[in-house]
Amino acid sequence: MRVLLVEDDDLILSGIQTGLQARGLIVDGVSTAARATAMLSAVHYQLVILDLGLPDEDGMYLLQRWRADGINLPVLVLTARDAVEDRVAGLRAGADDYLLKPFDLDELLARLHALLRRAAGRSVDVIEQGALRLDPERGEVTLHGCPVVLSRRELALLAVLLHARGRILSVDQIKDSLYGFSEEIESNALNVHIHHLRRKLCADLIETVRGVGYRFNMANT
Repeated sequence: MRVLLVEDDDLILSGIQTGLQARGLIVDGVSTAARATAMLSAVHYQLVILDLGLPDEDGMYLLQRWRADGINLPVLVLTARDAVEDRVAGLRAGADDYLLKPFDLDELLARLHALLRRAAGRSVDVIEQGALRLDPERGEVTLHGCPVVLSRRELALLAVLLHARGRILSVDQIKDSLYGFSEEIESNALNVHIHHLRRKLCADLIETVRGVGYRFNMANT
């Protein structure tokens, strides 16, 4: 899961980024509305965590502008504004969830998983496709009831493909979901991860769509 964190307090930003990355997420942090909008146009994110008190634009107006521009990915508003009218205004502006500061990191993580789950049209975190079962929070995979050991990157790749539910993902979309800006990516890294998944799970699990990208083969599990 790749998340855009928009927070102008450097200490809070660093704490959230470190905590979520330790739990397997990829988190890009920015401190202004302008930078956040630029990042959304350049990178494929699954979620946004948005503080409302930004230096160059109120986060509420920023969110409204995003929604008016057709940016529909899930947004969790993270703020110290605790009045009921602020929470209502945030939800009406297009927020998918609202979490008050101070907060517990485990609760934030659970809420992010819930948002991703709802965006994918699922009622539980566990993803089941045929004989394949993935628990993304526990990092556990089984095939025909037997556990399959995957690396952190392989787990992330499998989750990205399953969330797409058969849609074709470009190489750039997949890489954006797997790697942060500070990570060096070898030219054949994605091919290697796909090869390992096919070998460990099923040779026809991931379909290559020539010149376009990859998709999960829903008929071969």
